[in-house]
Amino acid sequence: MEKVVVIDDDDGLLHFLSRFFQRKHFTVTACRNAREAVEAISRETFDLIMLDYKMPEINGLDALVQIKEIERKTPVILMTAYGTMDLAIEAMKRGAYDYLVKPFDQKDLTRIVGEALTVNRQMKEVVGLPAVDAAQLSPAAGRTPLQIIGNSRKMQEIFKLIGQVAEKDVAVFITGESGTGKELAARAIYHHSRRTDKPFIAVNCAAVPEGLFESELFGHERGAFTGADRTVIGKIERCDGGTLFLDEIAELSLPLQAKLLRVIQEREIERVGGNRSIPVDVRILAATNRDIDREVEEGRFREDLYWRLKVISLHLPPLRERSEDIPALIDYFLDRFCREYQRSRCFLGEGTLHKLLSYSWPGNVRELENWVRRGVLLSAGPVIDEKELPLPATDAEPGSRIQGRDQLLERLRYGLERIAPELLRLAEPDMRDRIIEAVDEVLLEAALQQSEGNQVRASKLLGISRNTLRQRLRKIQER
Repeated sequence: MEKVVVIDDDDGLLHFLSRFFQRKHFTVTACRNAREAVEAISRETFDLIMLDYKMPEINGLDALVQIKEIERKTPVILMTAYGTMDLAIEAMKRGAYDYLVKPFDQKDLTRIVGEALTVNRQMKEVVGLPAVDAAQLSPAAGRTPLQIIGNSRKMQEIFKLIGQVAEKDVAVFITGESGTGKELAARAIYHHSRRTDKPFIAVNCAAVPEGLFESELFGHERGAFTGADRTVIGKIERCDGGTLFLDEIAELSLPLQAKLLRVIQEREIERVGGNRSIPVDVRILAATNRDIDREVEEGRFREDLYWRLKVISLHLPPLRERSEDIPALIDYFLDRFCREYQRSRCFLGEGTLHKLLSYSWPGNVRELENWVRRGVLLSAGPVIDEKELPLPATDAEPGSRIQGRDQLLERLRYGLERIAPELLRLAEPDMRDRIIEAVDEVLLEAALQQSEGNQVRASKLLGISRNTLRQRLRKIQER
């Protein structure tokens, strides 16, 4: 349950905000002056602070400085009847998350509070790596520390890379399929960086309409467009000194990519409708589930922006490529959700783990997490059995490796059926041979990569002799 402190000498507003937060099942502490609030914040941790600007003895801006000395990560929303640009700028300089102009609209209040609480969770819910003792993670009160789980060689390489780059103030480009944990990796980098006491703000580029995205990222001045009745601080400016995570960055249009490139190059922004450059110091972490090299090659993503963002590249493998991590992930999720939902420890039914290992998990770790969560919530007793919670039907039926192979071949056939008509339209006489050569080349490269260049192991994976493998490699080199 989130805890909020409201600081205002207006009894009517205190009552309104207390009722507003209580209806959302928050715990509310009401303070009538800054001194009382500072004492409360010194005693306990809060998730959000609502602070009035005009108060007796100490005004809101001065109180903000005192509060930030005690609690750096808790978002503070300044409430004021004086919505001037100078006040907004000064509030941000002193560490406010945002400001609200009285009398404020309840929709604005709900939106800003929701965003602030999300930022609070992302900043305080520490994401640890397996090498870090969970007792040292300093989780937010009442929350189980989050961890990236994996003992496989691929995940160990990722942990090593995160450890190497976290404290280096460089951009990191994270790739991987949906559900592989790209945001968790970004948050782990943030929590182990030198900017951990500054804001961490995540922006889902695919979720913000293009017409609103520029304002969302850069902010806008009052009167910049119809409905712009106050100056709005954008995510980049709000994140000054901290870390900005741009998820699904490949969804940005080319004009917005150009503006983002300017921010990175010049280290300054200009609000929509403004004519003043504002310096910003932000570390950018970006992520996408698309094939970003293909996006660049086909002109949908700017190459110069790509190289600015890809100082360090981090690729998260799909779960099907690290199935040896599934048992550890299941144990972690079982422990986490049993604690979260306050129930005794759960276990998997006999044979269930084998079927989970057989499944390809197209939704990756997120799909596995949701399956375990449902199991903890819906199982009647301590055993999670597939009779109570059916496993995904696509390839988790009594699952031998042969069945998995047949399904993968079916997916290959489906893919070929989709592109074959386009290839045949070229009407080239050697098309069939070229298609076979392309498939053969991909298989050879994949086998060599999986076997770390060992030709004996690669030939066994392909079911051919080592001499045949060498002959095919020679043909590829001669093309």
